[in-house]
Amino acid sequence: MNIHYCADYENMSQMAADSVLSQLKDKPQQLICTATGNSPTRLYEKLVESYKSSPEIFKEIRIIKLDEWGGTNGDYPNTSEYYLQKNLLDPLQIHKSNYISFDSSPTDAKKECDRMENEIQEHGPIDICILGLGKNGHIGFNEPSKILYPDCHIADLSKSSLKHPMANKMKTAPTYGLTLGMSNILKSKKIILLLTGPNKKKAIKKLLSKEITTSLPGSFLWLHPNVDCYLDKSSL
Repeated sequence: MNIHYCADYENMSQMAADSVLSQLKDKPQQLICTATGNSPTRLYEKLVESYKSSPEIFKEIRIIKLDEWGGTNGDYPNTSEYYLQKNLLDPLQIHKSNYISFDSSPTDAKKECDRMENEIQEHGPIDICILGLGKNGHIGFNEPSKILYPDCHIADLSKSSLKHPMANKMKTAPTYGLTLGMSNILKSKKIILLLTGPNKKKAIKKLLSKEITTSLPGSFLWLHPNVDCYLDKSSL
């Protein structure tokens, strides 16, 4: 893991955006896995700014959603679906055929995970996986546990995740998570990890210890050969 110490959130977002744009210029046809939440928001804004001046860079990219709150409606303004449509898909004019996504209210959640797994097998591996770190150390909805799952799966949401601002504001509270698994993430060609937020100091400190443990799923990123970690120093 290459750790880049950034002065603040803005600097972190700019450095991460520069990395994504550099790779897109070299190879426009990329499958990009996108996290949601505060950590990547400014990064996405910077990609949208670049799109306005150089739209040709983004013509061939494909987006895959990292995770989704289960048992909700994708139109609610705090779901991952709504977030991505607003912050990335609509501004970059990503066609539906270039977007792979969990349904937030599937009739059969297990079948939905199997469908997503098949999508990854067909269209993957992921070229760039953009991740944040949960305050309990989760990545996606791979929550701290005695065991971690490799493939797309239904996740039991932790108390910490259920207190997330996105979940707290929903009209219908999520009852489970849908997420890419650890193997899906670790098979990515490149991972960009964004570490920011004053409430994540404990998780960040534990991650930097390099101790690999299922109680901190993000620690497994130390096993990947190509991770750029952008650390907002104001979060330390």
